[in-house]
Amino acid sequence: MTDTSTPSAEETTAATAESTGTEETKKSESVTSDSDLFSQSEIAADYIEGLLDILDYDGDIDELVSGGRPMVEVVGDRLQPLVGQRGATLEALQELTRLAIFRASGSPSRLLLDIGGYRATRRKELTAVAKNAVEKVKQHGDEVRLDPMSAFERKCVHDVVNAISGVESESEGVEPNRRIVVRSAE
Repeated sequence: MTDTSTPSAEETTAATAESTGTEETKKSESVTSDSDLFSQSEIAADYIEGLLDILDYDGDIDELVSGGRPMVEVVGDRLQPLVGQRGATLEALQELTRLAIFRASGSPSRLLLDIGGYRATRRKELTAVAKNAVEKVKQHGDEVRLDPMSAFERKCVHDVVNAISGVESESEGVEPNRRIVVRSAE
């Protein structure tokens, strides 16, 4: 038998309070999540500051949260040795910093570390590489295999290729020789 009666005022108030409490809990979890991410960026900034002191490098450190990820940017002169050839040292420092965050918080991190604006510059270069590969694929129809890249670099290229209709990209191989193949979309 189906209950077709109208809920009483007390039942309505209880249901509203319950759903409001759930919404507040979800908002609270979201705020806590952003708070946790910012906390991770602060841990990372402290770790990087300690490394800079040990290495006797000067740099301004900015910690922030962007795109649901903690980020640390180090800005200053003469930071190229911390970036290394094709960003290899930067990638290693990022992994060490992620380990420091894990050790301090007990949670894995998706921290993105940038030193001397390397990632922004590299992103522009990779955009040009991706567009060039797309043009070759569209002109000749053959797939284009790019040089091996880091995960950050591959993501940049995939993002550009995925934004263009008629082509697709796929990663192949294993680290450190993982590369992108750009081909016509079928």
